[in-house]
Amino acid sequence: MKILMMGSGGVGGLFGARLAHIGADVHFVARGAHLAAMREHGLKIESQVHGDFCLTPVKVSEDPLSVGVVDCVILGVKLWDTHLVAEKIKPIIGPHTAILSLQNGVVKDDILRAVFGAKAVMGGVAYVGTHIARPGVIHQVGGLQRLVLGEYDGTLSERVKTLHALLLKANIQAEISTDIQRTLWEKYTFLVGLSGCTASMRSTIGPIRQHPQSRAFLLSLMQEAVAVGRALGVDLPEDYAGNRLAFADTVPASMDSSLHHDLKQGNRLEVEWLAGGVVSLGQKVGVPTPCNRAVWDILSLQAQGRVD
Repeated sequence: MKILMMGSGGVGGLFGARLAHIGADVHFVARGAHLAAMREHGLKIESQVHGDFCLTPVKVSEDPLSVGVVDCVILGVKLWDTHLVAEKIKPIIGPHTAILSLQNGVVKDDILRAVFGAKAVMGGVAYVGTHIARPGVIHQVGGLQRLVLGEYDGTLSERVKTLHALLLKANIQAEISTDIQRTLWEKYTFLVGLSGCTASMRSTIGPIRQHPQSRAFLLSLMQEAVAVGRALGVDLPEDYAGNRLAFADTVPASMDSSLHHDLKQGNRLEVEWLAGGVVSLGQKVGVPTPCNRAVWDILSLQAQGRVD
């Protein structure tokens, strides 16, 4: 299976490197200083749990067209680049190419289906704590490296089985879901709460879950996401937000979100697709979302990144 990692940041860089490390045919697309460092020194993964390693040489390019037609494209770019990236990769999408997005949010695959058709798009959810520590280096926080994938029609296709086997071989906790739409919303519910609280309160999860007011706000963010998902027909239990709050009590107190990390770095924010996504979808189905509206409003001045 010839795989293109469209985006070589924390998510794409880690999963791509682990697949390439076990001999999979992985090609990376990167840009700027990260691209230059990967070309010169390889791609290094730093992980206290799983151990460090450096992938060298790396099949990396700035232009996806140089790779040619691939069997699978794995998207790890930021959400605002989805439309642009979809247009860029059109020439390398063959009649049997699978497109798997590991991006945040729940509208990513709607965008891809509109461009490539429903058959091409697989559903995927990634659970991992990573970021680019410096050009050419991905730092992994903790040991979690889980990926859930599946076809939207629930079938066990050959491409799902092939990719699943490769992921397992790469020591990735890979699972196949027969209801990938629900799986997406399960992650989205927790991510909306975690990102909304950590970014708006400028804190890790530890203090947030301990203080009664911030804890209640965390729960409300997730309850709104569940209510919107259920109104859209997603098979989420009515009390699923409470389940996720209990899960929040089990994670390290130092857990943060990429949204908060980007805020601290002065980067552009994905808030429009996280809290903003709950608000926008809620408006379509008539579900009020005041807490997510507050997060979106609070972060609106920083949403485009810091202007120096």
